[in-house]
Amino acid sequence: MTLTKTKTQAALLPELLLLGLLALLWGSSYLLIRVALDGLPPVTLIALRVSLAALVLLAVVRWQGHRLPRDSASWRALFVQSLLNATAAWTLLAWGQQYVDSGLAGVLNSTSPVFVFFITLLVTRHETLTALKLAGALLGVAGVTLIIGVDVLAGLGRQVAAQLAVLLGAFLYGCAAISGKRFGHLPPTVTAAAVMLCASAVLLPAALVIDRPWTLRPTALSLLAATILAVFCTALALLLYFRLVRTLGSMGVASQAYLRAGVSVLLGVLLLGETFRPSVGLGLLAVILSVAAINLAWPRRRSGP
Repeated sequence: MTLTKTKTQAALLPELLLLGLLALLWGSSYLLIRVALDGLPPVTLIALRVSLAALVLLAVVRWQGHRLPRDSASWRALFVQSLLNATAAWTLLAWGQQYVDSGLAGVLNSTSPVFVFFITLLVTRHETLTALKLAGALLGVAGVTLIIGVDVLAGLGRQVAAQLAVLLGAFLYGCAAISGKRFGHLPPTVTAAAVMLCASAVLLPAALVIDRPWTLRPTALSLLAATILAVFCTALALLLYFRLVRTLGSMGVASQAYLRAGVSVLLGVLLLGETFRPSVGLGLLAVILSVAAINLAWPRRRSGP
């Protein structure tokens, strides 16, 4: 039994290291978005992000010998998933980060497991709910209140609207995590590539109409940040995510939410000189404990996402 346990722990270690890498990639995305926004407007930035990621993922799909779905029902479901997972969520995040520090955006955007809890409680009821999960969800609400509460009392200004936009993006992530269960019949890389294609089909025309990108003069740094965001923090991160869903389980992977919150705050303070208010620190601690409680209490599912 001891030998079996040792083997299990040895097999788990690489997956935990990959989980840490995933948290680093997604946690650093807030910093990269902030840098890229200096030369690119939100819609154009996210259009560039999803289109470059789609090209990378399509190359991986072709290398693996897979094919994209050919039935209309699958594409309709994938289109809805792209709205929840990328098109709307990432555009809201990018717009919000024009007015919100990258560290704070990472904290607010890491609350998606809390939204998953409330969606499950009030709508889908597809998982068993416990007192620990409820306590974690309520603690998450308290953490978010600490983070944005002072600004709300000061009046509903642009910064509060931006914070709410980032939170709405986290809510959409929660919806996407639940609806993603429908794609268990597809290879994970095919799902990721198809979702990015659907997002590109919406965002590329939108960028042409809204931003007229041919009139923009982005800096080399903003373009570099957008490219790294697309290739590493989107395409590579999605490949890691779908691998870890199979090895650690969907809620095990969700634990990177609070890891990436810490990464985003640390990078914002160290590299962008962002301030760290005590109320944000308390809110961050509450959110981390909240998501941890929900993950510890949530039984691992037998199947994929």
